[in-house]
Amino acid sequence: MLEKQVLEDIFQDLHRHPELAKEEIRTTMVVRQKLQSHHIKILDLPLSTGLIAEVGKKEGPVIALRCDLDALPVTEATGLSYASEVPGKMHACGHDFHTTAVMGAALLLKERESQLQGRVRFVFQPGEEINYGAKAILETGILDDIMEIYGLHVDPDYPVGVLGIREGAIMASPDRFRIIIHGKGGHAAQPQNCIDPVPCMASMILALQHIVSRRINPHSSAVLSVTKVNTGNTWNVIPAYAELEGTIRTFSEENRDLIEQLIHEVAISEAKTYACRAETFFSRQSRPLINTKEQTMFADMIAQAEGFQVVQQEPSMIGEDFAEYLKTKPGCFIRVGTGRSEALHHPGFIADPEALYPVVQFLAKLITERLIILG
Repeated sequence: MLEKQVLEDIFQDLHRHPELAKEEIRTTMVVRQKLQSHHIKILDLPLSTGLIAEVGKKEGPVIALRCDLDALPVTEATGLSYASEVPGKMHACGHDFHTTAVMGAALLLKERESQLQGRVRFVFQPGEEINYGAKAILETGILDDIMEIYGLHVDPDYPVGVLGIREGAIMASPDRFRIIIHGKGGHAAQPQNCIDPVPCMASMILALQHIVSRRINPHSSAVLSVTKVNTGNTWNVIPAYAELEGTIRTFSEENRDLIEQLIHEVAISEAKTYACRAETFFSRQSRPLINTKEQTMFADMIAQAEGFQVVQQEPSMIGEDFAEYLKTKPGCFIRVGTGRSEALHHPGFIADPEALYPVVQFLAKLITERLIILG
């Protein structure tokens, strides 16, 4: 029988040894060894880090359960007895909790394997923080035959015993933009001989801020933030160029396309006004995360049956590459209350391990019952 202390030991070990995206070598090894010690099958895939395990019968439907492995370049300041032992790295986003919960579900479902009406694939995904891992997993084709997929994320806004479950768009697309403004440099005392990109940059920043407030339907949610500016290298030289970077967050592909178009139009127009030239570059990360109706309603039902308080999780402008799985497969991404603490990505973030065992029980029940329905 799976014991609560086993989960807490795994969790604390993972928390002590955080690894960044694409570096999750030890984490992958720990997961592999634990699963293999319980005779759980590890699938042979061309992954440098991360793995996929499988439990269940060959016949019947296939469901996937996903977690993420990577940590953040954050110096921990929690004071925990099991705090990070790696300088400058920390599980400040709860991926150690996610990994432990999914591993626990795998161990529990292995004990109940004879009762399963199909198969479960446990996705231990690398590189979520850099929007790399989901695409790497999908490229292997190993999830082509799954019928549904479920995932979870810790939430310090909810106490232990609360799950946030909501149908529809719950997390935004975290896209990136970059604008280069080309002018003509020269002596700062002779601006008439230059084309100064600095006032153009200032005007462009203000114009960009009006895109969401003036051009996007107020019933929609969107964010456009200019987060980085760069120009010049000394006090008496007008620079030849200026550069802006920022992020776009949306809950729909329509607004995603529209804001990208409007950024380009604003950049070209503002540059022309100041006799400059602008180039725009866009990097699309994961798509908006949209929970599907049937799977969300079922997860809600099982959660309540398992004694959780279920709340309608608030949509967040934070991105999550679990959205890539939901591009082609139905599923549900669930928020897990882990106790009031500092926010995600904060050096003082803490996920209460008391939440682990009930969540593992919930995940195992959800998968077991869902396989019966799909079968």
